[in-house]
Amino acid sequence: MFRNNQILTELKEKIHSQKLRVEGFVRGTEKNFGFLEVNNKKKFFIPPIHMKKVMHGDKIIAIIHNYKNRLFIEPEKLIKPFLKNFIGYIQKKDNNKLFVIPKYPLLKYIIHCHPTNNIIQELKQNDWVIAKMRYHPLKDKQKFYADIIEYITNDKDEFAQLLVTLRRYKLEHHEPKIIIEKMNDKNIKRIDLTNLHFITIDNAKTEDMDDALYIEKTKNGEFKLFIAIADPTSYIQEGSELDKIAMIRSCTNYLHGFNIPMLPRKLSDDLCSLQPNECRQALVCITIIKKDKTIDSKITFFNAWIKSKTKLIYDEVSDWLENTGTWKPSNDIDKQQILLLKEMADNRFKWRKENALVFKDKPEYRFILNEQGDVINIITKLRRSSNRIVEEAMITANLCAASILKEKLGFGIFSVHVGFEPLKIEQVVNILKTYGIKTTVSSLLTIKGFRELHNQLNTQPTQLLYNRIRSYQTITRIKIKPGPHFGLGVDSYATWTSPIRKYTDIINHRLLKSIITGKIITNKPTEKLAKTLDERRRANRMAEKEVNNWLYAKFLKSFINTNTKFLAELIDVNKHGIKTRLINNGAITFIPSSFMHKIPNEIICNSETGCVLIKGKQVYQLNDIIDVIIVEVNTKTTNIISRPV
Repeated sequence: MFRNNQILTELKEKIHSQKLRVEGFVRGTEKNFGFLEVNNKKKFFIPPIHMKKVMHGDKIIAIIHNYKNRLFIEPEKLIKPFLKNFIGYIQKKDNNKLFVIPKYPLLKYIIHCHPTNNIIQELKQNDWVIAKMRYHPLKDKQKFYADIIEYITNDKDEFAQLLVTLRRYKLEHHEPKIIIEKMNDKNIKRIDLTNLHFITIDNAKTEDMDDALYIEKTKNGEFKLFIAIADPTSYIQEGSELDKIAMIRSCTNYLHGFNIPMLPRKLSDDLCSLQPNECRQALVCITIIKKDKTIDSKITFFNAWIKSKTKLIYDEVSDWLENTGTWKPSNDIDKQQILLLKEMADNRFKWRKENALVFKDKPEYRFILNEQGDVINIITKLRRSSNRIVEEAMITANLCAASILKEKLGFGIFSVHVGFEPLKIEQVVNILKTYGIKTTVSSLLTIKGFRELHNQLNTQPTQLLYNRIRSYQTITRIKIKPGPHFGLGVDSYATWTSPIRKYTDIINHRLLKSIITGKIITNKPTEKLAKTLDERRRANRMAEKEVNNWLYAKFLKSFINTNTKFLAELIDVNKHGIKTRLINNGAITFIPSSFMHKIPNEIICNSETGCVLIKGKQVYQLNDIIDVIIVEVNTKTTNIISRPV
């Protein structure tokens, strides 16, 4: 609302003399009223009676009114509706009249609806559907009304939320149904490396194995690392039907308990997978890790045949390296390869820590599901020795690819991260200053300055400061031109190590193979393609987050009001309460301010400082560890409410 009394006075005088209009977006609240947010970030109150004409997210033009010296707005014209096609669930009321409730947190509307002629199912209570808005009060002078255009599933389906989420983000829920094409590059020259002792390190159940490693230590103490990557482009003709399908899907969707492949499983899990003792076509990179732990500038890429000799399992290799468990390598060559790879990975990790950027490891949470899709357990997986081996080898491989693509072509598919949002850097500098950390805008605009800051943050006793400035960072984007990756602390980064799972890597495979063969590139990747792949990646991540939240809700529902205590870390503060992450399983819960203190005007939840004050005294702050109990779970919205104890 307006804080400057003079501006407010002048505005009220204008309102008395003429009708003033404003344009902005409707912002709903948990109650029946709302606000109109205009471009200059000012907000106008929308009374409940006028909120019936609009919904959260609508872009409208409204008339400003002044009643008893208080400003409010009346919606006048719809510019752009928030809802067009949307997912919701059916409700039957008033003698079986059909209504649909949109699946959005701030949309509580019960919208009249009617099925179109193509809906052959009888719609029942809580069925999930796709609806299309037909009438809007501001546009059509009628109540909100929608047509049901597609049936998704019924509420009793154990995987209903999964199907709803995939449909919401327009993601597939099955593997591509297409006949596998024969190899299209049989005439390509490949070097025979089947005699080398390549190994793979993966999870026990992994079938789509796309990387294999072989390493030698030279007489002068350097490492000669061979990185072999599965080559699905030898089967997938550019521009073919399967290629178009892979491009649309963009990547394999690894939802917990559900694996929806980008390619037909016959390719990803069989013909292209680097299964042990199977001759496979591969794209290979040879690089030298020098004694000073840097990557030699002499990098070689070539097409090859390889035969992985052993499939090793992450946990077993880690147990052996960490002197736990009973597993040990079955032969001396496997043992030698593991130890050399471990030494190489340790060297590269140390170099990156000193010269690039390494973030603190975070636990990974895995859902254990039964056949009915119920969560029977959630386990915590930490990054271990064998994971580090593969991670460092893949980072090395991607740095090599970026170097070659940048030097030979000047384009490719690059992962670009430019640090902080340029328009927000001054705010970051000011926040850091309050914590005694001095830096400058110009410094934070460089990889070196960004790296130095994060190294300082890593010395802080808690993650409080890091969490405060994290929201000011940009996200990683897909670009066709080389650019910096501040998050890794490197000048350029291009992935090619997961072509079975990512279409970006298929593109880079083709570009690298064109360099190897000297073939002229006629189909250069475009910014439009990069943007499309970016959007698809974001959709996959949003879907993964929603499915995780659904599984958490299913798992924690049985703990409602059982007085079972969960250790929780405070990860965010807003004016309504605090968000926590349960330490043992990673679930996100919300604690309303009313659960911390019953008198509203005595509690302040400050999002700027990340603190909660009660009667002026700090009670909670970001990164605090507290005990909570689960008091409410909504499996439709996946909201989990907890209470401190």
